[in-house]
Amino acid sequence: MKLKQLTMISSHSSSIVKSASASSTFPPSLHSLAPSSSSSSSSSCLPLQPKSRNFISLKPSAPFHGNSSVPLQKRNLSVVSASKSDDRDPSSSFQGGESFFRTVLQSMEAVYLNRNPTAKAVLELVQSSGNNQICYDHIAFRTFGVNGHGIDSIASFFMDYGYTKQDELRFPAKKLKAFWFSPPSFHYPDGGSGVNGPLPRVFISELLVDQMSPQIQEIIRKYTETSGSGKKHAALASALGSLTWGKPLYSEFQQLARESEYAAWTLVNGYAVNHVTISIHHLKSQLNNIKSLNQFIEDNGFRLNSEGGVLKVSPDGLLLQSSTVADSFPFCFSDGVTESVPCSYIEFAERLVLPQYKNLPEAEVKEFHRRDGFEVGNADKIFESTSKEQLTRRAA
Repeated sequence: MKLKQLTMISSHSSSIVKSASASSTFPPSLHSLAPSSSSSSSSSCLPLQPKSRNFISLKPSAPFHGNSSVPLQKRNLSVVSASKSDDRDPSSSFQGGESFFRTVLQSMEAVYLNRNPTAKAVLELVQSSGNNQICYDHIAFRTFGVNGHGIDSIASFFMDYGYTKQDELRFPAKKLKAFWFSPPSFHYPDGGSGVNGPLPRVFISELLVDQMSPQIQEIIRKYTETSGSGKKHAALASALGSLTWGKPLYSEFQQLARESEYAAWTLVNGYAVNHVTISIHHLKSQLNNIKSLNQFIEDNGFRLNSEGGVLKVSPDGLLLQSSTVADSFPFCFSDGVTESVPCSYIEFAERLVLPQYKNLPEAEVKEFHRRDGFEVGNADKIFESTSKEQLTRRAA
């Protein structure tokens, strides 16, 4: 695989994510990095404050400035992006760039954890209960299906590093489509957790903008067209916690929210990780079945998405999913209005053993013996984790 080097020169309004060490233990990858304000932000909006690595704060975070990024101590960074090759095995190419790839995932994770105290608290709570090893089932992103800003914009990074495009899922009522991507197969270090453990699946959805009302289409195109080449750097935007377009007007955010919660969420969150999912069957404690895990989460004061029932079950009964309700954060809109908007959440998934392998000893069961893929019915309800109805119920 040929490598193309892109050098990013920092300016006064940009900063770079400090690379988390490629440790095989979980806590180092769960450090908190806070977005700093951009030079174009309103002076009345305060930046997010860095949190202690070992301290979980459930207090509301300070306003997020849209185009702010996560601060770094180093001012210059060379980003190496793998290009596609027809004559080499993508999995072997991934192994050559594994350190870089995982560093990008660590940066995405750091932005996600800093903005979502519930996710950070739940991850640390589950990890500390029985000294569990946390494995991610999948990481999810939302996109606008217009002007090249859709699924392919974020998928290209993962496919460059050996991920393979799998099934398409359609959500007609929400005017969405999605694809999931399977990771390359390779040996991972024993004891690796989070983004340092087994590589997760990737789930990427997009809003079918052409099916929206003319007014909504106009707003979305207005912002994506000002993004310039941002669609080519979606993974970078996610790792920095930055929008690739300008901060929107509050009135336009409200207009999108009335027609599509998904559209409004994407307008203010951009390519930020929408959620990560804990693989329940990889846990070593009594929490390694999803019913026990759900009870544990609720007993510790966290509310779960109740849309369609707390537990979402696929028709074949082999894929079980649940999720928390999204956190909210203050967003500083371009017209000076600061309002609370939905951020991200954390999901839980248990994949049961396929019928043909039901007689395998538990110690011999591998991931490929379990139910793979995704289910439209489950995912449709999980999307509601960021809905106003669920957020309002959470605050009650």
